[in-house]
Amino acid sequence: MATRTVADIMSRPVITAEPAETVAAAAARMEEHHVGSVVVVDSGRPIGILTERDLVRLAASADADVSAVKVTEWMTGDPYTVEPHVEVIDAWATLAEKGYRHIPVVVDATLVGIVTIRDLVRIAQIQPMEHPSQTTAPKGLEGLVVAETAVGDVRGLEGFYHYRQYNAVELAEKRSLEDVWHLLFQGELPTAEQRRDFLQEIRPLQTVPEAVKSMLPVIARSGTRPGPLDALRTALSAAAQALDMPPSLDVDAPRLRMDAMRVCAVVPTLIMALYRLRQGLDPVDPHPDLGYSANYLYMLSGEVPDPVHARAVEQYQISTIDHGFNASTFTARVVTSTGADLGSAVVAALGSLSGPLHGGAPSRALDMLDAIGSPDNAEGWIRHAVQSGGRIMGFGHRVYKTDDPRSVMLRGVAERLGGHNVEFAKQVERTVVDVLAELKPGRNLYANVEFYAGVVMDRCGLPRELFTPTFASSRTIGWCANILEQAADNRIMRPSARYVGPPPPQPVPAAE
Repeated sequence: MATRTVADIMSRPVITAEPAETVAAAAARMEEHHVGSVVVVDSGRPIGILTERDLVRLAASADADVSAVKVTEWMTGDPYTVEPHVEVIDAWATLAEKGYRHIPVVVDATLVGIVTIRDLVRIAQIQPMEHPSQTTAPKGLEGLVVAETAVGDVRGLEGFYHYRQYNAVELAEKRSLEDVWHLLFQGELPTAEQRRDFLQEIRPLQTVPEAVKSMLPVIARSGTRPGPLDALRTALSAAAQALDMPPSLDVDAPRLRMDAMRVCAVVPTLIMALYRLRQGLDPVDPHPDLGYSANYLYMLSGEVPDPVHARAVEQYQISTIDHGFNASTFTARVVTSTGADLGSAVVAALGSLSGPLHGGAPSRALDMLDAIGSPDNAEGWIRHAVQSGGRIMGFGHRVYKTDDPRSVMLRGVAERLGGHNVEFAKQVERTVVDVLAELKPGRNLYANVEFYAGVVMDRCGLPRELFTPTFASSRTIGWCANILEQAADNRIMRPSARYVGPPPPQPVPAAE
């Protein structure tokens, strides 16, 4: 098969801008041609590139006048370029290594085309695998395909993820959480009649089983410093037992779906009951007329929430329902592959999510804003953190090498809500990007979902110890969708490991 080169896939003509043009004019041209960047040229030579990322940074800047600022002030100067004869696989490696999404193509320094991440994704091919004895699985299984799924996917280099066939962010902007829940369980968005039936199915399942209610006060108050998911893990395990969930291997699809519906519906009730009991308050029963997220806030305070706050929390919860084969989702599928009951799989996933490297960052990002204290301290605090090797909480992601689309969406939600932390958070975000560009050139670190999630949940009245459980409440739906899919076409997961210990067999010494 002939080797593909950049010349085979590059886009042309390239949408360009002159150095003297305004950003507003360049942005209008990007929108008109539906492209994610313009190349800034001087006598045909690319001297910079202005991308959607730059437009986001500019929009977040309080000092910039979009109608007057020049492209040269916000572009990335002296862009990395590639020649047409370069092989596609090498261009892909460059994009992945440097975190770029657009690379101008030049011949003798003159612009002739542009290659983007979308161009490469369209023609991506699976490379032939070496003999298993000559390969080693990457640490953390990064990039290793372990199953097929129709639930959703994450395209990290593109800054895009989806549930089924729909853009997840667009679903969060246009649909209710129940609609997305229906999509993941049934494979389609509901009609008006299907929505009514689905809501009717959910409501009676929100009640905690009677056998578990009496246990909740003890669970809530046990432990001196419980983690955010400790009590939920214990209570959910008890609820699964009370609901008599049989092994998934022994039940048909309708019964397993019913078990999934019960777990997804009761988790929010358990979260809020446990929280209130730990505060010395009585639990609040679910409201029969409120949707998922409004009911979630209602069970926290006993008062019908502000619709604006309920919708903001709903958008956050929709955005976190599923996110590819992350650690907790993979855990749920591994347990399901053994034929275990659905409750065991979800409890195992909760254990995975409890790790601070997975589900514990929303409150830590807000803690970082508290530690910085004020906008005047931002640059100095961040410089010290970067130079001392400290972690910038709420920034960076294992998969995304560009803007986390969830963070971009939640930034907009935060701006709609307002509050003192919004502008502060935006300034910190800009400062982190600028400081890293100076101190760690080539290290692309962007705000992830946790950064603005903390700002949004705090503004809506959720205490910080509920941030991770709120994440768990919606992610339970994604776990269960994956559990149903795994059980429907199951094979027990049994990977291999590469032994690296002392060479066997060695003689066993006699006991002394």
